[in-house]
Parts: sequence; structure tokens; C-alpha cells
Amino acid sequence: MSESFPTVPRITTGKVVGQPDFTRLPRFSAPTTFAALPTPGEVSDLDVAIVGVPYDSGVSYRPGTRFGPEHIRNASKLLRPYNPEADSWPFQSQQIADLGDIGVNPYNIDEAITSIERSMRSVLERAPKLLVLGGDHSIALPTLRALHAVHGPIAVVHFDAHLDTWDTYFNTPVLHGTPFRRASEEGLLDQEACMHIGTRGGLYAPGDMDDDRALGFATVRCEEIEFAGLHGAIEKLKARVGQRPVYVSVDIDVLDPAFAPGTGTPESGGMTSRELLTMLRSMKSLNVVGGDIVEVSPAYDHADITGIAAAHVGYEILSAISPAVDLSALRTR
Repeated sequence: MSESFPTVPRITTGKVVGQPDFTRLPRFSAPTTFAALPTPGEVSDLDVAIVGVPYDSGVSYRPGTRFGPEHIRNASKLLRPYNPEADSWPFQSQQIADLGDIGVNPYNIDEAITSIERSMRSVLERAPKLLVLGGDHSIALPTLRALHAVHGPIAVVHFDAHLDTWDTYFNTPVLHGTPFRRASEEGLLDQEACMHIGTRGGLYAPGDMDDDRALGFATVRCEEIEFAGLHGAIEKLKARVGQRPVYVSVDIDVLDPAFAPGTGTPESGGMTSRELLTMLRSMKSLNVVGGDIVEVSPAYDHADITGIAAAHVGYEILSAISPAVDLSALRTR
């Protein structure tokens, strides 16, 4: 005779259902959703939806990011309800649910991109904002198509070692190095407000940067962060974006391989995890409508270093989205 499992004891704030009460449930026993947050069946009236896209048919070097969503979720069990640096309660000030993963065809890129867009449109009918767990960076294109249908032109703030505005690779127009060229060509982007941060390493030619600017992107390379400082980069970001609808797209390879070894195309000389989290935290005053964390490849991730960094990236994006509320009574929980 089988016994039903007990209900997960969760912290509730008004109508918002948040994380489990980890004074009553060990973290390693918690549900394997992002930050052990509820599923749609446990809540209603979502503010933010989390969705995984285990897809990596668009990679050009090391594969494995199809296992990224699961890896990020596992690493996220250590996230706590109060973010002191951001003075934010990301899981208690807004209703978040983890919708699970989108199933897509791994053998047909066009069909996969079409089904991801369709799924993202469905997600946005359930929640006005979203956080996407990838997967490779090609998933940003169908996500931006869905967001554009709701918000119009989007300001993309793109953290990455690479520009991802190249044209084709082996005559393939949609892969993880091309999503923002396709998005710009399709009119999805606000070309006065998009930005790359953390790029570095070699290019194919000097004209790559000229092409990139023509597509609507300003760039803060890692060398500039090193010499001009993080605060200068933050001020450039805020001045360029303003209050436009913002999509924050984080390729985990923006971090130096010391902080994110588990990725497909690592580049030396990258940002530290502290620098990246500080920049994400600075976006609290912006109109963030969604974000993604992509290119986490667990097979190369010893000691979960990359998964932990990616989980904290998600934490800061959700903190930037969350409304400012006073929940000080919960701080002793």
C-alpha cells in the first residue's frame, strides 16, 4: 500500500506562495524547481513564469546545454528569500511559478525555434514576465519574438563573451552565434537601446564591430570594465536603456572560465561572478520584462561552479523584476 507525500510547507505572504519553509523541510528534500518555487498547479495569477528550454542543437562547439535547465534548478536550492544587496524579496513580493521545460525537436532547428516561440507566447498569456533557463543562445530569438508581440521593440542587455550578431555558420541562419542579428533584422529590437557587456577575445575581422553597431548595439568590452571600472559600465547601461522594456540575456560564458568552466565556448579574461551580479543588481530601477540564462553545459562543470553562478544570476534577475515592498517581518524566518 502506497502513502501520499505530505504537502510541501511553504512560506506565504498574503496571496503569494513562495519557497518551502526550510526550517521544516531540508533543502535536499525540496522539489526540483527553480529555488524550490511552486508549480502552476499550486498557485494562480502569476507575475513571473520560469520556463526551461533544454535545447542545444544550435551550438557550434561543445554540446550539452540541453541539460542546463536541470543543472541550474539543482544548484538553485541554496537560494534564500531575502536578497540583502538588492534589499529585495524576489520570491515573496511577486508570484512566481516554475512551469517546467518546453519539449522541442532536437533534430530540426526551424521546427524547434517555431515551437519555442509558440510556447513562449503561451507562457506570456499566463504571466507578464518570464525567466528562461537554457539551453543554447539561439532560444533568445523566439523568446524575443514573443516579447515583441506584447511590448513592441525590446532593449536587449546582453552579457556574453561573444557578440552573437554574426550572419551564418555553415549556411545556418539561426544558431547560438546569430540570434541578435536575426532579431535586429526582424525589427524586434530597439536599436537605440541595445547593449553587449563583457565581450572579449578574437573576432573574425574588424568589420564585425561595424556590423554590430549597425544592428543597434553599443558594447562594453571586458577591457573597458578593467580600466574604466564597473560603475562606469553601469552608468553607460542605465543611460542607454532608460525605461524601455528590457530583456536581460546572460550567456554564462561572460564569466571567466575560472568562475564558469561548464560552458560550450569559454574565453579567457572574463568577468568575475561578483562583477556580473553587481551589474545585474543595478538593473533594479529599469523596466525589466524578462531574461534568460543560457549556455550552461553541466558535463564540463566540476563542483557545480557554473550551476551555482547561473542560479545566482537568476536570483538577481528576479530581484530586479520584483516590486519594492517592506517585508521586514520575514527577516527573522
